[in-house]
Amino acid sequence: MRVAVYVRVSTQHQTQTQTIEQQLERLLAHIQAQGWPLPKEHIFRDDGYSGSQLSRPGLDRLRDRVAQA
Repeated sequence: MRVAVYVRVSTQHQTQTQTIEQQLERLLAHIQAQGWPLPKEHIFRDDGYSGSQLSRPGLDRLRDRVAQA
């Protein structure tokens, strides 16, 4: 199984209520519970990018990685 993680927050309010680190901790806990390997290069993040924008650096890197697979 190949696994990748993408986390994002866009607004100051979101940053205060749910941090990227909290999202990442929850996802990593689930992945670990499943016994799936997750290389560090398969963790993608965008901080301060709106979900309405399809062009985001972390998301773009994730798409590129998937296209190479």
